[in-house]
Amino acid sequence: MDETKQMKKIVIIDDEPDIQYTIKEICLYAGWSPILADNGMHGCELCKIHSPNLVIVDYHMPDWDGLTTVKKIRQMDSAISILVLTVDERQEIAEKFILAGANDFAIKPIKSPDLISRIKINLKINEIQQKYAKEKQQVFTDKGISPATLSIICDYMSQQNEGLTLGEIAGGLDLAYQTIHRYIQYLIEEGKIETLPIYGQLGRPKNKYKYSKKY
Repeated sequence: MDETKQMKKIVIIDDEPDIQYTIKEICLYAGWSPILADNGMHGCELCKIHSPNLVIVDYHMPDWDGLTTVKKIRQMDSAISILVLTVDERQEIAEKFILAGANDFAIKPIKSPDLISRIKINLKINEIQQKYAKEKQQVFTDKGISPATLSIICDYMSQQNEGLTLGEIAGGLDLAYQTIHRYIQYLIEEGKIETLPIYGQLGRPKNKYKYSKKY
């Protein structure tokens, strides 16, 4: 197994023992080192001790909920990747977590191949964020946007010849739909993404998105 993978440390913060066990086994199978915490405060302490590459945080927990935990971890470490576990797929919840410092989301119930792919892309984001931190570059903007995540999305979009839906972009990058939605909206605001409405279908027109030719 790849030795560099074995060095990747992942703190898993969840108050459900079954979920903890499942994610721990997934991490061990993939060659990563899992560290378990059953609440947000304990998870933050473990982050201080172990300096992990990634933290997986459950949304609904007693005492510190996921949002509070994400804020506390982000205050401690600007480079760590934070992946939020949730059954709530609402975009407004995702927006709150992104503003608090989360990188991405995984929707319960957890499927092993999906979670492994999600962890891999967020470990890649962590590597870029660590590089930015060392070079004293901006790791997050005031809108909760990670330039590391943004660069991965921009690179991917710039290589596409045709417009893509949000779902297609999410699938191509192994990032959550909610994450892609926020970053594409940001890129639209910045004038870097063009919106291409698809008409002729029942219901509301579905949009595709394409990297602007001027970039």
